[in-house]
Amino acid sequence: MSDPDLILAGGHLLTMDPGNTVLVDGAVAIADGEIRAVGTRKDLLERYPDTPLKHLPDAVLMPGLVNAHAHSGFLRGTAEHLPVWDWLTLHINPMHRMLQPHEARAASRLCYAESVLGGTTTIVDMWRYMDGSAEVAEAIGNRLVAVPYVGEHPDYNYFDTLDMNEQLIETWHRKANGRVNVWVGLEHLFYADDAGMKRAVDMAKNHRTGFHTHCSEAEIEVAEFETRFGKRPMYVLEDFGFFETPRAMIAHAVWLQPDEIDLISGYPVSVAHNPVSNMKLASGIAPIADMLEAGVAVGLGTDGEKENNNFDMFEEMKVASLLGKLKDRDAAAMDSWNVLRMATIGGARAIGLDHEIGSIEPGKRADIIAVRTDTPRMTPLFGSGPWFNLQHNLVHAVRGSDVAMTMIDGQIVVEDGQLLTGDLTEILDEIHTVAPPLFKRRAAWLAENKSVQWGTEGKV
Repeated sequence: MSDPDLILAGGHLLTMDPGNTVLVDGAVAIADGEIRAVGTRKDLLERYPDTPLKHLPDAVLMPGLVNAHAHSGFLRGTAEHLPVWDWLTLHINPMHRMLQPHEARAASRLCYAESVLGGTTTIVDMWRYMDGSAEVAEAIGNRLVAVPYVGEHPDYNYFDTLDMNEQLIETWHRKANGRVNVWVGLEHLFYADDAGMKRAVDMAKNHRTGFHTHCSEAEIEVAEFETRFGKRPMYVLEDFGFFETPRAMIAHAVWLQPDEIDLISGYPVSVAHNPVSNMKLASGIAPIADMLEAGVAVGLGTDGEKENNNFDMFEEMKVASLLGKLKDRDAAAMDSWNVLRMATIGGARAIGLDHEIGSIEPGKRADIIAVRTDTPRMTPLFGSGPWFNLQHNLVHAVRGSDVAMTMIDGQIVVEDGQLLTGDLTEILDEIHTVAPPLFKRRAAWLAENKSVQWGTEGKV
């Protein structure tokens, strides 16, 4: 076997392996985008003396973060102070009616650039016209789980269709050296009729891919399930066969009851927890500790830029920890290790890619980030000994702007905090060009169509 291409070393190495191993002066040997070996810098240099060394002594190396639920977009700061269904009615669905493919592609460029700059290497993106998103991911270098916003119902015929979703699977699934995966998506179960739901299940089974939707996000939604189906949401999903797909991931799951958690724990069902979004839209606090205790795979997600208003997964970790403590009024709840695992190996498990990513272990892909330790936020840092605090600093102190380097599949896409795989100025300028026309078209549509609360006649 030939020598590795590179030895990447840092002041500390956080592996997120089953034992949460941390190595002082740790290093990773990388060959063809794969992790060949993990050890101390001294050990790996002795083992591979002819391999080039990239040494970051003032950084902690750790697995790239997994954003388990996001939406590309550029409505940041323009859809504020509304509960989720009013927010959908007044801002989001009218935007989808007006959105054009070039605008959707520009939104993905913006959001994927922001993500890799902040240390997120894998993004589950539910968005529109996702051929453009896949092209952007191939160029930026991020790992992408593309989940089209599908509406398969006469009332929601302005979303992507299952035909578009299937074509995306056939064109892009496992492409870009395996970095792009495509799942079956429904914006929401209510956005499909019975035939659409059956076809979505069949598509996921036939293509051996995952299925993703929003569910149990708000109380009004749970009540509507009871009205339409006479059952709570998880039982309805079970009845329609969604839990028989290779992987079903539910975004939000705020209002799950204990029996629903028990139900999904027996299936290949995971949850994407979006604490910032759930707080901003006043949706509620998801029972994440109960899900984890039941063995449900839980990942962390930012949700979209319009309901967050950023893609900073370090911020998401802090809020997840604090919200879990507040929910149970227990300062020991949602400890730092649990939250770190949700953002890395737990998130990878939630999307069915834990055999490839999520931890720094031999045989996995080299998705590795370097977080600066020479900052006030990381000071003092004790990477070993009785005052060990590395995990707490990463969860409660660090911000995405502290990421110095992002490597995906062995390729460095961010170095010294600078995007190497795209022109950030050009990306921002494009948004400033395409955003105003979209906003104007949305305003014109709203002016011509009476806005009615979701769930009533005339809904948008």
